[in-house]
This record gives sequence, C-alpha cells and structure tokens, in this order.
Amino acid sequence: MDLKEIASPIQDHLESFNHVFRRSIRSKIGLVDLVAKYIIRQKGKKVRPILVLLSAEACGGINDKTYRGATLVEILHTATLIHDDVIDDADTRRGLASINAVWKNKIAVLMGDYLLARGLLLSLDSDDFKFLKITSTSVRRMSEGEIHQIQKSRKLDMDEETYLRIIGDKTASLLSTCCEIGASSASGDPEKQRLLKVYGENVGLAFQIRDDLLDYVGRRYITGKPTGLDLSEKKLTLPLIHSFTKATKREEREILSMIKNGGKKMKVAYIVDFVTKHGGLEYAAKKAHHFASIAKEQLSSLPDSTSKEALVEFADFVVKREK
Repeated sequence: MDLKEIASPIQDHLESFNHVFRRSIRSKIGLVDLVAKYIIRQKGKKVRPILVLLSAEACGGINDKTYRGATLVEILHTATLIHDDVIDDADTRRGLASINAVWKNKIAVLMGDYLLARGLLLSLDSDDFKFLKITSTSVRRMSEGEIHQIQKSRKLDMDEETYLRIIGDKTASLLSTCCEIGASSASGDPEKQRLLKVYGENVGLAFQIRDDLLDYVGRRYITGKPTGLDLSEKKLTLPLIHSFTKATKREEREILSMIKNGGKKMKVAYIVDFVTKHGGLEYAAKKAHHFASIAKEQLSSLPDSTSKEALVEFADFVVKREK
C-alpha cells in the first residue's frame, strides 16, 4: 500500500487543507508572494498534514481547527527545509531548484523566517494557543537534535541511546506533534491526545531508522540519493553503530578512519559489507519494526474507523517503504 492509498479516507479534506495552506502563506509584497507560489510548486508528499488529518478523523472528526493545525505543521516543516537547504548548500528540493539556488541565501533565510511568522500568526489569530505550545516544543527538540548530531559527527562518537535521542528530536518530534495536534483539534480527551502523541513519536523513530537503513541497501534510482550519503557526511547511524558492538576494536578503528578521512579514501562498499557481516542491517530493520509495533499498540483503544486503520497502515508503510 502506498501513501496515496493510506490517505484515501481524508482525500477530500486534504484538498481543503491545500486551499488553507496556499492562502496562509500569501503576501502583498511581490517578491515574497512570488517565492511563496514557487514553494507551492515544490509539491511534497504531505506526510505531516496527512497525519494531522487522519489523527483528527480517528479521534472525533476533522474541523476548521484541524485545517489550521495541519497548515501550521506544514508551514513549520517547509520553513525548516528552506533553512536546511541553506545550511547544506543544496541546489534542489523536490525536483526543482531550491529557494537558495534561485534567490540566494539571504532571501531563503528570510523566507524561512517569514513562514515561521505566518504559522505563529495563523494560530494566534484563531486562539489556537495549545498548538503553539506543542509546536514550540517540537522546534526546540529539532534544533537541539540537529546541533547534537553535528557535535557527534565531528567527534565520530555515537552509541545507540544517543542515536535514538537524536532521531527522536530531529524527526520523531514533528511527527508526534502532527498526531497530537490532530487529536487535540478533534477531541478534548487528554488520553486520546497522549496516545496519538506516543503513536507519532514511535512511528517517527521507525521512519528515520528505515531511512538510515535505505542509505545502506538502497540505490540512487530507489532512494533518490546515492548509497553511503550518510557516511560521506560523517553520520553514524544505527546499522553501523550496532555493528561496532559486534566487531573488534581494530575493525572499529579502521572503519572510523575511513569515514573520518572521507573522499576517495572511504570505501563505501567495504563499510556496507562490514555492516552486513555484523548484522547491522538486520538489527536496524528489527528495531524499526519494534517501534512501529509500539505505535500501532497506541491505537487499540480508539473506536474502529477507516482513519484508524489508515494510521495502522502508515506504521506498516514506514518500515517497508523503498524511498
């Protein structure tokens, strides 16, 4: 099952969300509005709005507040991507030239700031104060996680506990926010909100572990990025971290030396073979399924519905996806 099929229970609501999102980022300033229209052309998968809408529908029903919540998280996500492209000096985003490639870094940074302000005002103007509290926590965690990962990449020092904390902050925090906001928009029941928050956190962990696994087993035509990209950026992810626990200290030092020196000296195929031999790929896959199972358990007390089933299917999708 693909993402489009999973989103089928809320397809009409997704169209309504698109209208709210487009309207919310418009500007009377010509250049700002031009960049905003360009952002709309960079069509993503809409994973985060889909999670907001499905969570709301599973907890009582979608309403105008749900659309605002979905728009807030998509604006937040888009702003972070624009800033990430500046930091990474990226040339493309979703098949089109990145904002910084077209309008340079200053415009890109300011556009990211503009989007953050629009998201805040959207919630403030509608008195959606709880949304602001939830998303502010997510932004803090995402920033801390990114800085933490940079620090660890410089030192090439990472254990599994630290890795899980970093991906929890960088990736899972926003998916958790999506599900909590969706539940909060549809229901005043704090238990439902808690369950969906935990669901999102665990499905986010599974999502990122699968992504890191694909960096070892994927190919450019499958993942859209070359195998070993994380290694070239000196990111130690779960397949390699686990393999180090099964290897000798000499083998660990040899691999870390390859990654540290980088460039042509780094033999990606050799490192992938090392990880395969020591069970790193199998372990990471098993861990992703573990977190997906925890996510699905959170939904058991919700009344049966097509949206609840779609959330279950999404948890299965993230550990099986090929891109």
